[in-house]
Amino acid sequence: MTLLSRRGDRGVDAIRALRRAGWWIADYTYAVYWQLRAAFDRRDAGSFASGSEAPIIILPGVYETWRFMQPLITALHARGHPVHVLDSLRRNRRPVVESAQLMTDFLETTQLTDALIVAHSKGGLAGKMAMAGPAGFRVRAMVAVATPFGGSSYARMLPVRSLRAFAPSDPSIVQLARQRDVNERIVSVYAEFDPHIPEGSELAGAMKNVRLDSGGHFRVLANPRVLAEVAALAER
Repeated sequence: MTLLSRRGDRGVDAIRALRRAGWWIADYTYAVYWQLRAAFDRRDAGSFASGSEAPIIILPGVYETWRFMQPLITALHARGHPVHVLDSLRRNRRPVVESAQLMTDFLETTQLTDALIVAHSKGGLAGKMAMAGPAGFRVRAMVAVATPFGGSSYARMLPVRSLRAFAPSDPSIVQLARQRDVNERIVSVYAEFDPHIPEGSELAGAMKNVRLDSGGHFRVLANPRVLAEVAALAER
């Protein structure tokens, strides 16, 4: 390798590092802003439950309430979808199995059919587990945004149990990896660079994997492609 090529490689690496740093800053700015908005928002979840299009169920990520996803909820409701949330999830700190059971209970109680799930991060794991369960036939499909289907190697280093559960060796992650039949009903949307999931969110056998030319774990929720994928599923 020549000196010129080495300098060229270093230049490319520097540009990549700067771009990722910019994505990091934008991502956490978005997360902090909407967490603060969620903390003070008082809009009733029932105000989004009307509409004639396919019903949608929102599953937020860990430490997120449904209000964190309110920009997407508002956009979906404006398109005519009745949007449902699970207040019982609260900040979604329960194990994935328990979150999935809450989803199953909700489906059985409401008797919804042909529903769509729109999930972020951990919500996608709970959504997939519920789709593989006894009430899974009530779900048409799911759009999962930045979901660690294969886990995240970073989780092993975290001191909080609710975050270590995302380790690739965690029983829930391993169990979900074996439940491949439902993958064909899942659209996985994820960024080119996710600071929380170095392995990425590509799902083998998925209906579609959508890799966005951007970076982040939270701000991807605001990408127009997410809304477009939900619209495409609603029209199937």
